[in-house]
Amino acid sequence: MEIAKMIKKAYMNLELKSDSKAQVLEELVKILDNAGIVTDFEKLLNDVRIRESLSTTGIGFKIAIPHAKSKYIKEPAIAFGRSNEGIEYDSMDGENAHLFFLICMPEDAGNLHLKALTALSRQLIHEEFRLALEKAENEQEVLNIIKAIDQEEIRA
Repeated sequence: MEIAKMIKKAYMNLELKSDSKAQVLEELVKILDNAGIVTDFEKLLNDVRIRESLSTTGIGFKIAIPHAKSKYIKEPAIAFGRSNEGIEYDSMDGENAHLFFLICMPEDAGNLHLKALTALSRQLIHEEFRLALEKAENEQEVLNIIKAIDQEEIRA
């Protein structure tokens, strides 16, 4: 699983402006739309909202990993967003989310979204990994931290 190939600097926002779950989903999908890999913004956003309505993707530890398979995304992609203030996200631990990974996969990507979700989750349970993402000063630092996921997957 090469997470670093699915997340690019253009897919990041280290200063999310949202103050609600609905707004952050929109802001994350907009990142991918602005990168030119979304064929229909509203329909992709709707697919993400539908998945989120099934159960929260706020996994705790200040993290949310919304995800969707959709015919409105051109390629596998992960948008990363960070909120310093935190956003109420109906997280499993009741805490606000600060780190967001929006995983969007084309419908024909098989179970790639589950592999990406698993790879991210394995690293995000480690406090030092989360703290590094919280403290990263720019998108390149985030990419370097994310590349560690791929190195861990190779060793696993």
